[in-house]
Amino acid sequence: MFIFISILFIFLIWTICNSLFMPKLAPYTRMKKNPLVSILIPLRNEENNVPHLVSSLKNLTYSNIEIILLDDQSTDSTKTIIEGMIKNDSRFTLVEGSTLPSGWTGKVHACYQLSRYAKGDYFLFLDADIRLHQDTIQVALSTLKRMEGKLLTGFPKFPVTLFLEKLLVPMQHFIIYFHLPLLLANYTKFSAASAAHGSFMLFEKNAYKNIGGHSAIKDSLLDDVHLARMMKKKGEKVVLANITQFVSCYMYSSNRDVWEGFKKNIFVGIGRSVFMASFLIIFYLIFYVSPVVFILYGLFEIIYYQHLNLHHFLPYIIIVIQKWFIDFQSKQKPTLSFFIPASAIAFISLLIVSMGSSLRNKGYHWKGRTYQ
Repeated sequence: MFIFISILFIFLIWTICNSLFMPKLAPYTRMKKNPLVSILIPLRNEENNVPHLVSSLKNLTYSNIEIILLDDQSTDSTKTIIEGMIKNDSRFTLVEGSTLPSGWTGKVHACYQLSRYAKGDYFLFLDADIRLHQDTIQVALSTLKRMEGKLLTGFPKFPVTLFLEKLLVPMQHFIIYFHLPLLLANYTKFSAASAAHGSFMLFEKNAYKNIGGHSAIKDSLLDDVHLARMMKKKGEKVVLANITQFVSCYMYSSNRDVWEGFKKNIFVGIGRSVFMASFLIIFYLIFYVSPVVFILYGLFEIIYYQHLNLHHFLPYIIIVIQKWFIDFQSKQKPTLSFFIPASAIAFISLLIVSMGSSLRNKGYHWKGRTYQ
């Protein structure tokens, strides 16, 4: 038990130290010239997100932007709502997406089309479920320039209300702060140590074009990470920042969407490696599920033997503190940290299902399209 507790304590200390290498968006410093920023957003059946998205974009205070929205073959009221909201605002342009060609994934093709319309010095790719603080553009540019990077990305704040959202969505931050060596991610060009969130990716235009843009990864289901790795392989610096103060992401509208969305990405995200999936399943069972078993045994001792052994409760306390620290950094609800064993079980279950779909060639279904 002593060794087990010691390992969990090391995990906690590592997480705290690792977080020191995650920069936050810097305060805005006035530039001699405000470069043109192209805000590029693909939309497919996003009628529920469009009103909040467009309202958020209208409030941006950065003076030199163009906002290009691409309707990607939507079958709902996405286009109609956009047209009604952007009229008389010259910053906005709505374009029609073309039919998805063979060999492309939907979002990648939509982003590729958007990049061809963009005229800016910087390209900011957003998802429809993003909401921006009014000063986001200038602080993101300031941070990118201060860090001398060519791509700035980050995992947004995730307001969660659905059951599966609460268990799974905040685990994105947990995985980044715990598993990704942020020193290597932010201060080296080691491509394997790369992470990105496709809902917020700010590229310097020439660097984006130098890697071939989205056309270079046309069949990718993990376009954000693949673009970040390509940037590093071309010798460009990638900045993974804590953007939670300025960017929020309302990812899903139903528990089914949560499940299908993560199912599409989780096994692909580890390179479809059965070995890595097996390792993660065993790892989380041992270190993030078993503490519940120790608690139950400790309670059994209290009830039947009137004996309190704190060692049985320490593993759970440590993993809750670790999760709480990450939730605090990412502006997540602190009460969710108490459910880290349940999050681990959901993560394991999802990984098993995602791996099974891939190995049986069943593919992944998302927004009316099927991908292998």
